[in-house]
Amino acid sequence: MNILGIGGVLGDSAAALIKGGQIAAAAEETKLTRRAEPGRLPEASIAACLKIAGLSHSDIDYVALARPLPPGAALARALRTFSRARVVSIDHHAAHAAAAWLASPFADATVVTLDREGDLRCGAKWCAEGDRLTLEREILYPDSIAELYGRVTELLGFRPRSDEHLVQWLSAIGEPSFLPLFEEMIQGHNFDSSYLEQDGFSAKFFDRAGLRAGAELTSRERASLAASVQRALENYVVDLAGDAENICLAGGIAWNALLVRALEVSGKYKGVFAQPAAGNAGTALGAALHVWHDYADGAARLDGGGYGLGPAFTATEIKQVLENCKLRFRLLPTVPELIGAAVRQLKDHRIVAWMQGRMEFGPRALGNRSILASPEDPYAAENLNMFIKHREGFRKFAASVPAEIASEYFEAGPNARHLATVSRVKPPHRERFKGAILAHDLIRVHTVSKEDNLLYWQLLHAFGEATGLPVLYNTSFNLFGEPLVCTPRDAVRSFYSSGIDAMIAGNFLLEK
Repeated sequence: MNILGIGGVLGDSAAALIKGGQIAAAAEETKLTRRAEPGRLPEASIAACLKIAGLSHSDIDYVALARPLPPGAALARALRTFSRARVVSIDHHAAHAAAAWLASPFADATVVTLDREGDLRCGAKWCAEGDRLTLEREILYPDSIAELYGRVTELLGFRPRSDEHLVQWLSAIGEPSFLPLFEEMIQGHNFDSSYLEQDGFSAKFFDRAGLRAGAELTSRERASLAASVQRALENYVVDLAGDAENICLAGGIAWNALLVRALEVSGKYKGVFAQPAAGNAGTALGAALHVWHDYADGAARLDGGGYGLGPAFTATEIKQVLENCKLRFRLLPTVPELIGAAVRQLKDHRIVAWMQGRMEFGPRALGNRSILASPEDPYAAENLNMFIKHREGFRKFAASVPAEIASEYFEAGPNARHLATVSRVKPPHRERFKGAILAHDLIRVHTVSKEDNLLYWQLLHAFGEATGLPVLYNTSFNLFGEPLVCTPRDAVRSFYSSGIDAMIAGNFLLEK
């Protein structure tokens, strides 16, 4: 059975494909087209998924559409090409829930889906038991915890619907002194609208907070507001989950790595799983999983592995781009030569762009589209943040480490597999990783297994053999607010527009 999922059409559109009971492909449209086109079907993503899976339109048995959907005429025209397919429409939050539960390791779980708004809902609680996914509670807009988080994002001078992750990282250095105010606003799950007006906060909010509306916030106030709304979010999810044994998360809120960590270390849950592609794009995968669950095998789970589900490029395709751009490069024909070249660059404290294999599905670079640096480079943090990514100093990059030896350096939860949580540095290694520590010994950790990403796992071990430290700093290979690079041409453009020292794309090394 071949099932094509389409989701996020009104924003962050994507396609995903299940072939023969396996997640065969998934990709976001903006990574392929390099532009946002809300309201249009993800034609490039659909084509990429079919190509990866080796299928044609006529091979598709089901097309699963996650709502909300574009106008009917445009949709109907696009679906005519799937001549044999049965078309199924899936509720937005049901798609989120399926993406979280059916890609998790849990047979039974409580599923929490939270986003700003989707099909009027902004949140839901589901009971996943046996082969059934049952809605237990729904939360309707405007009582949206994500909307509240977005308003704080704007209050702090960031872009709402875009920079919420900055609030998360800023919260790590603040104290939640405004927490009682936010909890008074939330009142369980029914928001007190008297604290809100239009897209911001009312005079009542500023009065109770002891702040002056329109006045510039101090650094301490900004960090405290961030810490307070972060803690309010964590308490909100714990309360909504109730007495869950296992908990699964999806919707944009599931990208909040500090929330995932809070659940992991709370002692309340046996297991926690956050869908790596948790946002609107992930509803494409969720819609496909929902149909697969209903019409195929409802008892099994489909593991997304390392979520390298997007396009890959052959040596010939990469070489053609490099030659067309008239670039000088060196061929690395074998895996040992490729890894050896990367290790030498990193050991010399050079920053390396690493483009290998299939592009990741979701917002995080998991070792296929990454910028890498040595933790032993005393200037790695400054170079990555200031001169390459051009971003705030409180935003930190991840530390990638082989999964089987991660416990030597970090206290990492299971969601570190997909960089979806925050871990803690063990005391003997605090000084070594000080450039990546958020606060209070917290650090973003990516645990890499041989099964999820063999080449990256080999690189980490080879770097360890050369330096005694099998850990690399990892941040996403993208610049200036762009999506993760996809093609060799994307990689070349980003490489030469940045302070990155070297790039290894497939079997080719480029140096500046």
